[in-house]
Amino acid sequence: MRMCMRKASPHILLSYLAIFFLFFVVVANGGDFNYKEALTKSIIFFEAQRSGKLPSTPRLGWRGDSALDDGKLANVNLVGGYYDAGDNVKFGFPMAFTVTTLSWAAIFYQEELRSSEELQNLQDAIKWGTDYFLKAASRKNRLYVQVGDAVEDHECWIRPENMETRRSVLVVDEKSPASEIAAETSAAMASSSLVFKASDHLYSRSLLNKAKMLFDFAVTFKGSYGGECPFYCSYSGYNDELLWAATWLYIATRRPKYLQYIEEESTSENVKEFSWDLKYAGAQILLSKLYFKGLKSMEKFKNQADSFVCSVLPDSPSRNIYITPGGMIHIRDGGNSQYVTGTALLLSIYSDLLAQFNQNVTCNNQQFYPTHLMAFAKQQMDYLLGENPEGRSYMVGFGKNPPTQAHHRGSSVPKLPENYRVDCGMSFVYWFLKNEANPNLLTGAIVGGPDRNDAFLDRRSQSSMTEPSTYINSLAVGVLAKLAAAHPL
Repeated sequence: MRMCMRKASPHILLSYLAIFFLFFVVVANGGDFNYKEALTKSIIFFEAQRSGKLPSTPRLGWRGDSALDDGKLANVNLVGGYYDAGDNVKFGFPMAFTVTTLSWAAIFYQEELRSSEELQNLQDAIKWGTDYFLKAASRKNRLYVQVGDAVEDHECWIRPENMETRRSVLVVDEKSPASEIAAETSAAMASSSLVFKASDHLYSRSLLNKAKMLFDFAVTFKGSYGGECPFYCSYSGYNDELLWAATWLYIATRRPKYLQYIEEESTSENVKEFSWDLKYAGAQILLSKLYFKGLKSMEKFKNQADSFVCSVLPDSPSRNIYITPGGMIHIRDGGNSQYVTGTALLLSIYSDLLAQFNQNVTCNNQQFYPTHLMAFAKQQMDYLLGENPEGRSYMVGFGKNPPTQAHHRGSSVPKLPENYRVDCGMSFVYWFLKNEANPNLLTGAIVGGPDRNDAFLDRRSQSSMTEPSTYINSLAVGVLAKLAAAHPL
């Protein structure tokens, strides 16, 4: 992008000085955080979310094997995978997004992760999810998308090792399609195939083959799925997942059919968030790299990526999101931290692409440089790590005054005998309602975070503030790896 030079008014000069001051303050204040420690702990959290048969020497000693009969009710092996948040249900939609974004971090920040000695741990976290999806997508045009009865599960506060709630199975197929979930799982398999391409070619190929099969299923049998409602309703529809999956498949294969789909059949929109339900901005940033490399048909996506940036930067004249008095992005209550980490990841990656290709972003007539994007990404992560009005960390086990009452069954219920008989009615009295710190440290979990006024209540019952999720952390890993490399202690 060519920058137009003209005489600046005092107002514009003051704006540039304000941006420079913000960047200077953010870098100076945030440099005190141990980003490598935060990175390490953010990956450990995924081990707390594992379902199935655990390794013999887990890093979290309070976790054990769980849900070893998953899939039995449908005569299929669905052991493994991840619990999404503080409950004991395996929801395929957010799990797939978790794997896709972890894979993106492993691909884009491979060297930074290697220098922090966390690349193998991240690959292990990804493989725990992909091994499960290979089982869930074992047959053509059929995908198992959920294990566990969400209603029953939410009526019992018990650790997964001792749960006795029904492990029902939900499946989608030609007669009851779910393009959102099929496409997101396709994106997870395509992106993860790149992660393992050099180290395990056969495994990588099996992932890519499943990705192709799932994309064909999602496109051929289009339909939205409401089976994971009211917990994971796709309000955005399936067009964003189809674009997201096609983009990852084109990157992984370079096959013209996926580029043709992107150019001729896909739908894309200007958006201001990136989350488990809305993937447009992620695809747009991935496709912008193709534009920078000379593929002019991708110009629309590059312009939409710029629009995302202009929507979120605090000093952008076209900003249209709310930023709290303390400086945090706030899009909606209930796991708002995912929008913080999601924005930080996209700005971090896009800042690197802009710098690589000597590009800037123009919001109306105002220019923003890659350093501006990264400054705001860093400020968002620093907010979660402790640079906020509460003066506290929102990552369990990290920094000053971190949360102690995460809304999380496994963390809040003490280890119990293997044959312990669960009284679901009393479980909330015994463990949920107790105003005490969780007995098991949920290391590295980033909780839902404060409200739009920067207020936070560390109580287990405040699920919108204290519940963690895999996708909050998966969006944080990449930017933490970059910060750890850029700001070593």
